[in-house]
Amino acid sequence: MTRTTASTTEDRASGAPSPRHRSTLRSVALPTEHGGWGLTLESVVLGLAVRWSAPGVCLAAAAFLAFLARTPLKVALVDFRRHRVLPRTRPARLVLAAEILAMASLVAAAIALGTTAFWAPVVLIGPLATVELWFDMRSRSRRLVPELAGAVGIGGVVAVIALAGGSDLRLAAACWMILAARSISAIVTVRDVVGSLHGHQRHPGHVLVADLAALATVGAAVAIEPAVVVGAIAVLTAIGIQRLQDRRPAPRAVVIGIRQTLLGLGVVVATALGVLWT
Repeated sequence: MTRTTASTTEDRASGAPSPRHRSTLRSVALPTEHGGWGLTLESVVLGLAVRWSAPGVCLAAAAFLAFLARTPLKVALVDFRRHRVLPRTRPARLVLAAEILAMASLVAAAIALGTTAFWAPVVLIGPLATVELWFDMRSRSRRLVPELAGAVGIGGVVAVIALAGGSDLRLAAACWMILAARSISAIVTVRDVVGSLHGHQRHPGHVLVADLAALATVGAAVAIEPAVVVGAIAVLTAIGIQRLQDRRPAPRAVVIGIRQTLLGLGVVVATALGVLWT
């Protein structure tokens, strides 16, 4: 699950060679998609800020483990599909099993500590995660569809955590929609900018469609729950900043990644403050 392809490298599960040596354990245990850390953190922080709770903390930890588990799962799925067993296959399976066990324990703890149901968002998160894994298994995780599916899916963690803390469904859904809108605009924008760094043609039409989709999403979020209006304004501001940056020469990928991280953090803080002040 990635916010951007600005700071990603070729999917390790694809078997592509790496210019730097990485230990087998590290390659199957640690994600190379730096943007995914930010996406997970945004969902977790916003969920806990909106409705802090002990079950929410357990689910937040489970969400990070789920993000980590995607790396060994990709390796296991790719190797299974290609009917092969490589030196990385067994370590990946062991790491995956340990992380699944830890996630199950954390979810069980959340259920034991909680008094409210928090499963409703999983009905939508599940299919989105399945789409992403389908592309992962075919070593095509850097396509637009899996990136969007993964980003919107991990954004659903905010709804799960908020519900676990006693939030009503409207607020939980609206917070998810705010993060989804931010991700949709950011991912398409960054793909377009990074593509230009590699000599590809820009696609302003694609960016415009993504921005319009984001605008529609934040509008729907505010209609569902007016308390997220400050977050909606933050998303609109982030989109405006992105369009202003388009007028300047494209910076290095790492700079793009840092900018997007800061914009995402701004959306999270604005949304949380708006909800708490309401």
